[in-house]
Amino acid sequence: MSDEVKIGKITHFFGKIMVAAIELTDGELSVGDTIHVKGHTSDFQVTVDSMQIEGESVEKAAEGESVGIRVPDHAREGDEVFLIED
Repeated sequence: MSDEVKIGKITHFFGKIMVAAIELTDGELSVGDTIHVKGHTSDFQVTVDSMQIEGESVEKAAEGESVGIRVPDHAREGDEVFLIED
């Protein structure tokens, strides 16, 4: 059974390019991690294959930073983001 730890929230969703902006409030996020986005109408998992901070590709982001990642489904502002730990 995997554990989920809340690491942040969705602050913006860019529908045309399917990118979610995530503000990291706890912990860090790395390329290769799997996250779970959960909200009133959102509930999906995605493995982070790339992420950007202000247009620059990064491998890792820390608490207090905001990152953009591609997502397979619609996310909404305020959705919670959880890191899935094996």
